[in-house]
Amino acid sequence: MLRLPRLDYLRPRSVGEATELAAKHPGAMFIAGGTDLVPNLKRRQFNATTLISLNALPDGRLVEGDIHHGVTIGARVTLDELARHEMLGSPFRALAQACGSVSTPQVRYMGTLGGNLLVDPRCNYYNQTYSWRKAVGFCLKKDGDICLVARSSPRCWAVSSSDSAPAALALNAEVTLQGVEGTRRMAAAALYRDDGIDYTSKRPDEVITTIHLPAVEGRMTSAYWKLRRRPAFDFPILGVAVAITWDGGAVREARAALGAVASHPVDITSFLAPLEGARPTEDLIAEVAEAADKPSRPLDNTDLSHYWRKRMTKVYIERALRDACGLEPLGGRLTAQVRAGAG
Repeated sequence: MLRLPRLDYLRPRSVGEATELAAKHPGAMFIAGGTDLVPNLKRRQFNATTLISLNALPDGRLVEGDIHHGVTIGARVTLDELARHEMLGSPFRALAQACGSVSTPQVRYMGTLGGNLLVDPRCNYYNQTYSWRKAVGFCLKKDGDICLVARSSPRCWAVSSSDSAPAALALNAEVTLQGVEGTRRMAAAALYRDDGIDYTSKRPDEVITTIHLPAVEGRMTSAYWKLRRRPAFDFPILGVAVAITWDGGAVREARAALGAVASHPVDITSFLAPLEGARPTEDLIAEVAEAADKPSRPLDNTDLSHYWRKRMTKVYIERALRDACGLEPLGGRLTAQVRAGAG
């Protein structure tokens, strides 16, 4: 049985108090739902001696606004709440789908949006017990000197495994962080760095307080598609989020992002440019998907073959685009590709 290390547990009553405690206790970690943090602590992937609970903070569970003025989501709103929330309808459906696809119902009841946005990047050589990691000589992300995925690389290639992160990018969301130096608001894309260890620009004393979804002008649709071995449980080995704003029956703007193919969510919006000003047809969507998988460069550090995951990128981009465009799922051709790759 894996046990937690001995920890001090602090329970501040305000965000300001939480950030001050983090500044006074170097190495302390914030905990809300704890669905990712606690297992990692049990595997000794973190050296934290102090946990600072965010569960007593005020206002972190509110969802406010509307599609015409923008929606503000407290960072401690649970994934289960967001998966079923009425404000995350058609324009913001990608975020609801992403939250609803995380792990199991038990995890979604506890896990929070803020926690999922900050989920620790994963790797087959890292997400193991301490004894297993010691037997292979550890890895660069924790206790080792080299990345066991790319041994000549000076950086860690652990994979961003957040479902909500690519949805946040596709929806052009912003996040507000509060720390001892004050409050700042940034685009969700600016929160992430392409590094498996130093993977966010959030300072150790900062807390994500809110996530902001921008106002929608006209009509917008969105979708999130996720690939994993066990559809009812696993982390993503590919996530595709798409958001489309419409001008009549033509695309005014299309945005998209990939998850689980790099150490950060990958923005592929530029590859969707051929859709803008056009009425999306099956052939056009297929052509765009064929090109948009170019930034996807999965490595052999998560589940299933990275060659097959690369092939599935264009398949899932096409599925997400069709979903966001309101087209029927392609049964025959896509199913055949999936089966061919799996076989």
